[in-house]
Amino acid sequence: MSDIAPLPDASSAGLPVTLLTGFLGSGKTTVLNGLLRHEGMARTAVIINEFGEIGLDHQLVASAKDEMILLKSGCLCCTVKGDLIEALRRLFLQRMRGDIPEFDRVVIETTGLADPAPIIHTLMADPLVAARYRLDGVVTTVDAACGMDTLDNHEEAVKQVAMADRLLLTKTDVATSDSRAAIEARLRALNPAATVVPVVDGAVDPGILLGLGLFDPASKSADVARWLQAEAYDHDDHHGHDHEHEHDHDHGHHHHDPNRHDDRINAFCFTFDQPVEPFAFESWLNVLTSFRGPNLLRIKGIVNLAGHDRPVAIHGVQHLFHPAVELPAWPGEDRRSRIVFITRDLDRAVIADTFAAFTGTEPMADQNGAYDPRLGGLAALPEG
Repeated sequence: MSDIAPLPDASSAGLPVTLLTGFLGSGKTTVLNGLLRHEGMARTAVIINEFGEIGLDHQLVASAKDEMILLKSGCLCCTVKGDLIEALRRLFLQRMRGDIPEFDRVVIETTGLADPAPIIHTLMADPLVAARYRLDGVVTTVDAACGMDTLDNHEEAVKQVAMADRLLLTKTDVATSDSRAAIEARLRALNPAATVVPVVDGAVDPGILLGLGLFDPASKSADVARWLQAEAYDHDDHHGHDHEHEHDHDHGHHHHDPNRHDDRINAFCFTFDQPVEPFAFESWLNVLTSFRGPNLLRIKGIVNLAGHDRPVAIHGVQHLFHPAVELPAWPGEDRRSRIVFITRDLDRAVIADTFAAFTGTEPMADQNGAYDPRLGGLAALPEG
């Protein structure tokens, strides 16, 4: 592939950014208030990308000037009602000048209706932003009491869950045991690799939410297994999304109900043994993203490219890919390529078939099902 760079040291790879999202009323502002009480969150810049008033607890605020708020914990916060790119650039410039306290990480709280993809695009696509910041993880709050109805009725909420690295299950103290079991089963089916963390009154350890990216913050090196969590797709049946039959709840839905937005989501992992020619692999990705970019919610992978002694990590959201990076070494003896896909309205068979057409290699399925060649190559791509 072109544009492959060696993986930089974590200390020089840009400031880590955590995206905190969740549907309206799911408790993400309560979580943020709880996080900002922790001493470990000092040297954090918080960007509230909301329309309306700031939701920060007034007890946290030390002083305020214009749109910048200094917090007693040592954090700083700003509100954005316009351009997120400009806010990130301005923050970094003020940090360099010493106009604001120096910060080591950024947390962005989105609006309740926000699609996470455009914000991730901002971090990847803008050259000045991408040179200074890197996505560390997506954290999504889900209401344990009302989450089932939210997911039934709001596709934005489903995308927020599907794209998350961590899922915070809030209001567990007021949810019934049945509703909690139902929502947990549904979250696992939607996003098998995301850890579900119960939260009461917004209390959560920051260490659970930070350091979710390719870099291990403890060792400052790449941790592929933690980042991909490919083994999560080897358990249970995630391919068919028959999760509404895994628990007892009466929502009046069935598998083909068009209002069940998560029936449109697929989560799976491709694995292939043999090295792949870089040009063929890049051509496949280019065609796939060109025709079906909006359907590719998130892609993460480690790839064995022919001619490369070391593995190459890829990370994409919809039509946009972060420049591929060459890792220092394989994480173990296993040299197989592993690519995790989270898709919407895009069957794994289409991706598998086009991969085979470009590379001459059929990917092995995870343990949940075999590769299905029933769809015909590139002819399947332009649909949708």
